[in-house]
Amino acid sequence: MSDLIPGVLELLVCPACHGKLTWDYEASELVCTEIACGLAYPVRGGIPILVIDEARAPEEG
Repeated sequence: MSDLIPGVLELLVCPACHGKLTWDYEASELVCTEIACGLAYPVRGGIPILVIDEARAPEEG
């Protein structure tokens, strides 16, 4: 599992809606906390891939 440098998560925002991101340890993703957005961005080798085209859309529930 990749890990982010401490403090980096506080600086990052969702590129789609500028909402806060949270770390999903199990999926190794950064997930937007905005309900209307909810995009999940992969983290590869400790590097967040904050590209909207690379993001996974939230599952409909």
